[in-house]
Amino acid sequence: MNILIFWLTLFSLWLSVSDLYAADSELLPKHVAVIVNTDNPDSVKLGQYYMKLRDVPKQNLIKVSIPNSPKKLTVEQFNRLKEEINKKIHPDIQVLLMVWTAPFAVECNSITAAMSLGYDPEICKNTCNVSQQNPYYDSEVRMPSAANLRLSMLLPIESIDVAKAVIERGVLSGFKVNDGSAYFVITGDKARNSRAIHFPKSQYITDKKLTINTIFAETIIGKQDVMFYQIGRMVVNDLHTLNFLPGALADHLTSSGGDLQSDSQMSSLKWLEAGATASYGSVSEPCSYWEKFPNSTVLLKHYLSGNSAVEAYWKSVAWPAQGVFIGEPLAAPYCRYCALR
Repeated sequence: MNILIFWLTLFSLWLSVSDLYAADSELLPKHVAVIVNTDNPDSVKLGQYYMKLRDVPKQNLIKVSIPNSPKKLTVEQFNRLKEEINKKIHPDIQVLLMVWTAPFAVECNSITAAMSLGYDPEICKNTCNVSQQNPYYDSEVRMPSAANLRLSMLLPIESIDVAKAVIERGVLSGFKVNDGSAYFVITGDKARNSRAIHFPKSQYITDKKLTINTIFAETIIGKQDVMFYQIGRMVVNDLHTLNFLPGALADHLTSSGGDLQSDSQMSSLKWLEAGATASYGSVSEPCSYWEKFPNSTVLLKHYLSGNSAVEAYWKSVAWPAQGVFIGEPLAAPYCRYCALR
């Protein structure tokens, strides 16, 4: 047996024991519904792999059929899919994890936003308009149900090896807090730097073992301790030179990073391929509203406070209708009770 798989399997057994110590407000594997597309064998295979490593209960598996895996669903197609999923969800479910790359959009909405907030037809009349407010934005509540939400995330499967690695990094992130760094990079691209006003100041956070670097540059090169990386660029260079720590969050502000199968701009998939555990990108032209992208200060605050990747990312976007959340939802390198695992 592969030694990594051995330790991850052993670790998943510890998760069940540590659940006894977790507060009632903590998101746990039992709260995640794993949704697979039976028309895509890789979706089914990787859904099962995720459930095994995260010890997700068998009854949390939801099977749906999405022939041909289109990039975008029509509203009618989405409504049928959502109705089918809703019929199979039990009350404990707080998170919907869709295990596929496409579909990633519903018309101009992201599929994660449409699943959690409902389809927003108004934004599709002019995608540069203000979209609906996220009731979970910068919230102090832990369980999404307290905000009348089920959070959604997409686990892309464009590459089986990459998808497995993302899952494994999410699980490994719970072992301990690593010495790491956050990089918030202000580039010369003025339009794509709209959220730089929310970049935190450079500092060292002792109890989190995290060095925050807010810098003026066009990229970072050769860094081996990346836990956060946020930048505004159409294409982010030199990702292959970086080492991302388990649980790392990374994204770039640009128009179509959430168009996961496009070559016109850098796809958010590139972050996962480079070693990040979760990311975010827009599926339709958002214009440069910072509210449509992760607010760096809010993201940092909630992730460092122990929220999982899906919680911290969802809490960081004020207007998420056009943005797709991707990666491993339960990654939580700063969770309060991981030391018991």
